Amino acid sequence: MNFNHKSVLLSETIENLSISPTGTYVDGTLGGGGHAYEVLQKLSNLGRFIGIDQDDAALEAAGSRLKEFEATRNIQYIRSNYCNMKEELHAIGITKVDGIVLDLGVSSYQIDTVERGFSYKEDAPLDMRMDRRNEMTAKDIVNNYDEMELFRVIRDYGEDKFAKNIAKHIVQARKEKTFETTGELVRTIQNAIPMKVQKTMGHPAKKTFQALRIELNEELEVLKNSIDTMIELLNPGGRLCIITFHSLEDRIVKTSFRRNENPCTCPKDFPICVCNQKSKGHVVTRKPILPTEEEMEINSRSKSAKLRVFERGENDKEE
Repeated sequence: MNFNHKSVLLSETIENLSISPTGTYVDGTLGGGGHAYEVLQKLSNLGRFIGIDQDDAALEAAGSRLKEFEATRNIQYIRSNYCNMKEELHAIGITKVDGIVLDLGVSSYQIDTVERGFSYKEDAPLDMRMDRRNEMTAKDIVNNYDEMELFRVIRDYGEDKFAKNIAKHIVQARKEKTFETTGELVRTIQNAIPMKVQKTMGHPAKKTFQALRIELNEELEVLKNSIDTMIELLNPGGRLCIITFHSLEDRIVKTSFRRNENPCTCPKDFPICVCNQKSKGHVVTRKPILPTEEEMEINSRSKSAKLRVFERGENDKEE
């Protein structure tokens, strides 16, 4: 199967990276290599590109897509989670970079590859692992979390107002039979939501599937714990571009960027700063960059996308 991933906000991201032909750039969520392809087109043979992804299928697909650059560009691929970026880069002798891209969430390929279990539209094993080296799957969460834990996950990560009832139905259903497939879970979710409500909403299982995926892959914790480190990795003037797909991710990025721009913890009525927390740079995007009407028509998965950009300050020095 081809890795048919339409890169969201592609031109906007490349433009905001402000690519220098001789710079070093990292894509922390390589996916099908859509953003990477455009970055490599702008790099010279003196530039350097590192693609990171925890999904072996993504690395294989990106390698094929970017093959034309291998003879003329310095490209390296790393199978890892972007939360390990600093350690992985240090291991290959890189301490600073000129730009980092993150395109968060699940890729079109992962959704479209039925056996990966990300899609609520096809019946498949309950998997949802972005890194298939991990032992735990969505099946473990659905069958082993207690009702309160399931409720928390669906409420917090799916923002579903029927979270309590869905959790209750899952626990009741698994007493009869262990959940094995996405189809079984979808039917249980449908039973938990009133039919009249289902007629006026999107797919009833969408939010629960999102919640399980986020919980399983620890997506929000990884994001929250990685932004400061990525900003530290940037050279002065270097940029971090992050594309999010739902409000929880976007809130983390927005808050983290603002805190790195203005980290002062002094009370507002203090005449001068005494906490000695220094700004790491500035937020380029006061408001997130959104996809155009045209892009949303072509690629329905871009509808909820938001791009935020942070630029490392020119005068920032390592302590």
